[in-house]
Amino acid sequence: MKFDSNLIPGVLIERYKRFLADIRLENGNIVTAHSPNTGSMLGCAEPGSRVWLRDTANPSRKYPYAWELTTSTEGTLVGINTGIVNRLVSEAIESGVINELQGYQSIRPEVKYGTENSRIDLLLSSDNKPDCFVEIKNVTAINRKGNAIFPDAVSKRATRHLRELMHVVEQGQRGIIFFCIQRGDVAQFNPADEIDPEYGQMLRNAIDKGVEALAYRAVVSPHQITLKTVIPIVCS
Repeated sequence: MKFDSNLIPGVLIERYKRFLADIRLENGNIVTAHSPNTGSMLGCAEPGSRVWLRDTANPSRKYPYAWELTTSTEGTLVGINTGIVNRLVSEAIESGVINELQGYQSIRPEVKYGTENSRIDLLLSSDNKPDCFVEIKNVTAINRKGNAIFPDAVSKRATRHLRELMHVVEQGQRGIIFFCIQRGDVAQFNPADEIDPEYGQMLRNAIDKGVEALAYRAVVSPHQITLKTVIPIVCS
Protein backbone atom coordinates (compact mmCIF):
# COMPACT_ATOMS: atom_id res chain seq x y z
CA MET A 1 0.00 0.00 0.00
CA LYS A 2 1.56 3.25 -1.14
CA PHE A 3 0.73 6.47 0.68
CA ASP A 4 -1.10 8.84 -1.64
CA SER A 5 1.04 11.81 -0.53
CA ASN A 6 4.39 12.41 1.12
CA LEU A 7 4.28 11.84 4.86
CA ILE A 8 5.29 14.70 7.14
CA PRO A 9 7.94 13.96 9.79
CA GLY A 10 7.80 15.25 13.33
CA VAL A 11 8.40 14.43 16.97
CA LEU A 12 5.69 13.15 19.34
CA ILE A 13 5.03 15.43 22.28
CA GLU A 14 2.11 13.55 23.80
CA ARG A 15 -0.67 11.14 22.92
CA TYR A 16 -3.90 11.69 24.87
CA LYS A 17 -7.62 10.87 24.89
CA ARG A 18 -6.69 7.81 22.77
CA PHE A 19 -7.53 9.61 19.51
CA LEU A 20 -5.27 12.67 19.71
CA ALA A 21 -1.56 13.40 19.63
CA ASP A 22 0.41 16.64 19.79
CA ILE A 23 3.37 16.62 17.41
CA ARG A 24 6.15 19.11 16.74
CA LEU A 25 6.90 19.42 13.03
CA GLU A 26 10.37 20.03 11.66
CA ASN A 27 9.58 23.72 11.13
CA GLY A 28 8.83 24.05 14.85
CA ASN A 29 5.04 24.25 14.53
CA ILE A 30 2.99 22.10 16.89
CA VAL A 31 -0.07 20.37 15.46
CA THR A 32 -2.73 18.08 16.90
CA ALA A 33 -3.17 14.92 14.85
CA HIS A 34 -5.81 12.23 14.86
CA SER A 35 -4.52 8.91 16.17
CA PRO A 36 -6.18 6.10 14.15
CA ASN A 37 -5.41 3.50 16.82
CA THR A 38 -7.55 3.02 19.93
CA GLY A 39 -5.24 0.47 21.57
CA SER A 40 -2.65 1.12 24.22
CA MET A 41 0.08 1.48 21.55
CA LEU A 42 2.46 -0.26 23.92
CA GLY A 43 6.03 0.77 23.10
CA CYS A 44 4.87 2.93 20.19
CA ALA A 45 3.79 6.21 21.78
CA GLU A 46 6.76 7.40 23.78
CA PRO A 47 7.20 11.19 23.94
CA GLY A 48 10.18 12.21 21.86
CA SER A 49 9.63 9.49 19.26
CA ARG A 50 10.05 10.37 15.62
CA VAL A 51 6.69 10.06 13.84
CA TRP A 52 5.15 10.62 10.41
CA LEU A 53 1.81 12.25 9.60
CA ARG A 54 -0.45 12.24 6.58
CA ASP A 55 -2.17 15.46 5.58
CA THR A 56 -5.69 14.42 4.60
CA ALA A 57 -6.21 17.79 2.87
CA ASN A 58 -9.80 17.62 4.09
CA PRO A 59 -10.93 21.07 5.29
CA SER A 60 -14.02 19.61 6.95
CA ARG A 61 -11.96 17.57 9.40
CA LYS A 62 -11.28 19.11 12.79
CA TYR A 63 -7.87 17.42 12.77
CA PRO A 64 -6.66 17.19 9.16
CA TYR A 65 -3.40 15.44 10.09
CA ALA A 66 -3.48 11.67 10.62
CA TRP A 67 -0.72 9.86 12.50
CA GLU A 68 0.51 6.96 10.33
CA LEU A 69 3.98 5.84 11.48
CA THR A 70 6.02 5.92 14.65
CA THR A 71 9.45 4.85 15.80
CA SER A 72 9.20 2.22 18.52
CA THR A 73 11.31 2.18 21.68
CA GLU A 74 13.52 -0.34 19.84
CA GLY A 75 14.11 2.11 16.99
CA THR A 76 11.89 0.28 14.50
CA LEU A 77 9.50 1.98 12.10
CA VAL A 78 5.94 0.86 12.93
CA GLY A 79 2.62 1.42 11.16
CA ILE A 80 0.04 2.34 13.79
CA ASN A 81 -3.05 2.95 11.63
CA THR A 82 -5.50 0.13 12.36
CA GLY A 83 -7.79 1.39 9.60
CA ILE A 84 -5.55 0.20 6.76
CA VAL A 85 -5.11 -3.46 7.69
CA ASN A 86 -8.00 -4.69 5.53
CA ARG A 87 -6.39 -3.01 2.55
CA LEU A 88 -2.94 -4.38 3.38
CA VAL A 89 -4.24 -7.94 3.59
CA SER A 90 -6.46 -7.60 0.51
CA GLU A 91 -3.53 -6.34 -1.56
CA ALA A 92 -1.34 -9.18 -0.30
CA ILE A 93 -3.99 -11.75 -1.23
CA GLU A 94 -4.51 -10.25 -4.68
CA SER A 95 -0.76 -10.12 -5.37
CA GLY A 96 -0.31 -13.76 -4.37
CA VAL A 97 1.81 -13.07 -1.28
CA ILE A 98 -0.52 -14.93 1.09
CA ASN A 99 -0.38 -18.47 -0.26
CA GLU A 100 -2.86 -19.76 2.31
CA LEU A 101 -5.66 -17.52 0.96
CA GLN A 102 -5.43 -18.08 -2.77
CA GLY A 103 -8.11 -19.49 -5.09
CA TYR A 104 -11.07 -17.26 -4.19
CA GLN A 105 -13.03 -15.29 -6.76
CA SER A 106 -14.16 -12.36 -4.60
CA ILE A 107 -13.07 -10.41 -1.54
CA ARG A 108 -15.70 -8.45 0.36
CA PRO A 109 -14.90 -6.23 3.37
CA GLU A 110 -16.98 -5.62 6.48
CA VAL A 111 -19.70 -8.24 5.99
CA LYS A 112 -22.17 -8.86 8.80
CA TYR A 113 -21.99 -12.37 10.21
CA GLY A 114 -22.11 -14.52 13.33
CA THR A 115 -24.31 -14.75 16.39
CA GLU A 116 -22.96 -11.74 18.31
CA ASN A 117 -23.70 -8.89 15.85
CA SER A 118 -20.22 -8.87 14.32
CA ARG A 119 -18.69 -7.85 11.01
CA ILE A 120 -15.96 -9.92 9.40
CA ASP A 121 -13.02 -7.93 8.06
CA LEU A 122 -12.79 -9.90 4.80
CA LEU A 123 -15.10 -12.53 3.34
CA LEU A 124 -13.50 -14.61 0.60
CA SER A 125 -15.87 -16.48 -1.69
CA SER A 126 -15.68 -18.91 -4.58
CA ASP A 127 -18.15 -21.13 -6.41
CA ASN A 128 -16.31 -24.36 -5.66
CA LYS A 129 -15.30 -24.06 -2.00
CA PRO A 130 -16.66 -22.95 1.40
CA ASP A 131 -16.58 -19.28 2.26
CA CYS A 132 -13.51 -18.06 4.13
CA PHE A 133 -14.00 -15.59 7.00
CA VAL A 134 -10.87 -13.57 7.76
CA GLU A 135 -10.65 -11.60 11.00
CA ILE A 136 -7.64 -9.24 10.94
CA LYS A 137 -5.78 -7.88 13.96
CA ASN A 138 -3.28 -5.05 13.73
CA VAL A 139 -0.09 -5.92 15.63
CA THR A 140 2.42 -3.29 16.76
CA ALA A 141 3.69 -4.48 20.16
CA ILE A 142 6.49 -6.87 21.06
CA ASN A 143 7.38 -8.73 24.26
CA ARG A 144 10.66 -8.94 26.16
CA LYS A 145 11.90 -11.62 23.78
CA GLY A 146 11.33 -9.37 20.78
CA ASN A 147 8.39 -11.40 19.47
CA ALA A 148 5.24 -9.80 18.10
CA ILE A 149 2.28 -9.97 20.48
CA PHE A 150 -1.46 -9.33 20.48
CA PRO A 151 -3.39 -7.80 22.14
CA ASP A 152 -1.54 -4.84 23.69
CA ALA A 153 -4.40 -4.35 26.18
CA VAL A 154 -7.27 -6.48 27.46
CA SER A 155 -9.76 -6.88 24.59
CA LYS A 156 -13.16 -8.46 25.13
CA ARG A 157 -13.98 -7.57 21.52
CA ALA A 158 -11.06 -9.58 20.17
CA THR A 159 -12.08 -12.55 22.31
CA ARG A 160 -15.62 -12.30 20.92
CA HIS A 161 -14.26 -12.43 17.39
CA LEU A 162 -12.53 -15.75 18.16
CA ARG A 163 -15.85 -17.15 19.39
CA GLU A 164 -17.47 -16.05 16.15
CA LEU A 165 -14.76 -17.75 14.09
CA MET A 166 -15.21 -20.98 16.02
CA HIS A 167 -18.91 -20.86 15.22
CA VAL A 168 -18.09 -20.32 11.52
CA VAL A 169 -15.89 -23.42 11.53
CA GLU A 170 -18.62 -25.43 13.28
CA GLN A 171 -20.94 -24.48 10.39
CA GLY A 172 -18.52 -25.97 7.84
CA GLN A 173 -16.94 -22.70 6.67
CA ARG A 174 -13.32 -21.62 6.94
CA GLY A 175 -12.28 -19.28 9.75
CA ILE A 176 -9.00 -17.35 9.79
CA ILE A 177 -7.50 -15.17 12.51
CA PHE A 178 -4.91 -13.04 10.73
CA PHE A 179 -2.27 -11.07 12.62
CA CYS A 180 -1.11 -8.17 10.42
CA ILE A 181 2.23 -7.11 11.88
CA GLN A 182 3.09 -3.56 10.86
CA ARG A 183 6.78 -3.76 11.75
CA GLY A 184 9.70 -5.63 10.21
CA ASP A 185 11.85 -6.62 13.18
CA VAL A 186 10.07 -9.74 14.47
CA ALA A 187 10.57 -13.43 13.68
CA GLN A 188 7.76 -14.96 15.72
CA PHE A 189 4.27 -14.23 17.06
CA ASN A 190 3.02 -15.06 20.56
CA PRO A 191 -0.34 -14.41 22.22
CA ALA A 192 0.08 -11.72 24.88
CA ASP A 193 -0.73 -13.96 27.83
CA GLU A 194 0.73 -11.52 30.38
CA ILE A 195 -1.58 -8.76 29.15
CA ASP A 196 -4.78 -10.69 28.34
CA PRO A 197 -4.64 -14.34 29.46
CA GLU A 198 -8.31 -14.86 28.49
CA TYR A 199 -7.54 -13.98 24.89
CA GLY A 200 -4.49 -16.23 24.87
CA GLN A 201 -6.53 -19.19 26.09
CA MET A 202 -9.34 -18.45 23.64
CA LEU A 203 -6.84 -18.33 20.76
CA ARG A 204 -5.53 -21.76 21.73
CA ASN A 205 -9.09 -23.09 21.99
CA ALA A 206 -9.97 -21.63 18.59
CA ILE A 207 -6.96 -23.24 16.93
CA ASP A 208 -7.86 -26.57 18.55
CA LYS A 209 -11.39 -26.20 17.13
CA GLY A 210 -10.12 -25.68 13.57
CA VAL A 211 -9.70 -21.91 13.30
CA GLU A 212 -6.57 -21.20 11.24
CA ALA A 213 -4.10 -18.65 12.58
CA LEU A 214 -1.76 -16.71 10.28
CA ALA A 215 0.82 -14.02 11.03
CA TYR A 216 2.45 -11.91 8.32
CA ARG A 217 5.14 -9.28 8.79
CA ALA A 218 5.22 -6.03 6.83
CA VAL A 219 7.98 -3.93 5.35
CA VAL A 220 7.31 -0.39 6.58
CA SER A 221 8.67 2.84 5.12
CA PRO A 222 7.50 6.47 4.90
CA HIS A 223 6.50 5.71 1.30
CA GLN A 224 4.58 2.46 1.61
CA ILE A 225 3.65 -0.51 3.79
CA THR A 226 3.63 -3.98 2.25
CA LEU A 227 2.95 -7.39 3.78
CA LYS A 228 5.80 -9.66 2.79
CA THR A 229 6.68 -12.55 5.10
CA VAL A 230 4.80 -15.23 7.00
CA ILE A 231 6.16 -15.89 10.50
CA PRO A 232 5.40 -18.74 12.91
CA ILE A 233 2.77 -18.48 15.63
CA VAL A 234 3.96 -20.07 18.88
CA CYS A 235 1.36 -20.53 21.60
CA SER A 236 3.36 -22.70 24.02
